[in-house]
Amino acid sequence: MSRPQTSYKTVSIDGLNIFYREAGSPDAPTILLLHGFPSSSFMFRELITELGNDFHLVAPDYPGFGSSDAPGVESFDYTFDHFADIVEKFTDKLNLKRYAIYMQDYGAPVGFRLATRRPEAITAIITQNANIYPDGLTPFWGAVKAYWENPNAETEAPIRGLLTPEAMHHQFMAGVRNPAHVSPDAIIINQAGLDRPGNKEVQMALFLDYRDTPPLYPKWHEYLRRQQPPVLAVWGKNDPILKPEGALAYKRDVPNAEVHLLDSGHHAIEEDLEEIAEHIRRFLKSNVAKAA
Repeated sequence: MSRPQTSYKTVSIDGLNIFYREAGSPDAPTILLLHGFPSSSFMFRELITELGNDFHLVAPDYPGFGSSDAPGVESFDYTFDHFADIVEKFTDKLNLKRYAIYMQDYGAPVGFRLATRRPEAITAIITQNANIYPDGLTPFWGAVKAYWENPNAETEAPIRGLLTPEAMHHQFMAGVRNPAHVSPDAIIINQAGLDRPGNKEVQMALFLDYRDTPPLYPKWHEYLRRQQPPVLAVWGKNDPILKPEGALAYKRDVPNAEVHLLDSGHHAIEEDLEEIAEHIRRFLKSNVAKAA
């Protein structure tokens, strides 16, 4: 069977051009792919090809990321609430009525806002190093919390340090089995996005806004307990940012959640693409019909 063709498109949402990748038949079960920091839909480039014969895959770039418009912080409110608004309107524009959500990193505060707004739309939750539990937070978050509590030049400095090429390299390479498995293209392309004029201020605004995410954890736990969506966790267990305990914690609220801890890091999809794709294929074929 030939591999599906990926289409590269844009759609206007609130006056912004939102870029997205799409593959597969719209008549197949849909997976909405929500990227994390500092990525874009580029992180899903190979997964889309792997799964496009079985599913309809749609992967947008948030404003300020990838190939979507990136207005300055003075003219656009860079918050996760606003990103959820944009993605919600995006699903309406594409007439996506029912879909599984694949979330990585920042995908969680966007995706769970969307899921709690429209629980009837969600067929399944796929979490790949996308945390909603205190259990998942590593010591990495100490400096971030200091910035949340008292934003000033001193607390801001280590956060700006996360936007450097050295930090980018560490984020992709820390915890991987074999650095040769990680394409340098991902590091180069993501750093180029951060290095665009004004984009570092975009990222700093989002780091600060993330402080509103942990207080929402209980609401999202309640959503999981009440709705019991099928949950698949495929996590790089050596992630220095989000611990594997964050993956295992999903089973507290969804006892039937399926958890796979992979011998990789924060961007496990770069190293374990085929294994992740196979877990998704099997899991959704077994569960989406029950969730529909």
